Amino acid sequence: MIEILSSMSGSVWKIEVKENDVVEEGDVLVILESMKMEIPIESTHAGVVSAIKTSEGEFVQEGDVLVQITTD
Repeated sequence: MIEILSSMSGSVWKIEVKENDVVEEGDVLVILESMKMEIPIESTHAGVVSAIKTSEGEFVQEGDVLVQITTD
């Protein structure tokens, strides 16, 4: 299982995927808002979204788990 982590602290502006979605490396999973900028968080691996560990509007810290992906 791959954990996609927040690269910085900020608010979760939008979640672009849902559980069981198939994703490819580079797909945008979550968009954070920090210092009035939108920061896309991309998938580092191809696989299936097994869990979303955050919600829109939630404040996250650098290193927090946002999404879990199961790979083949």
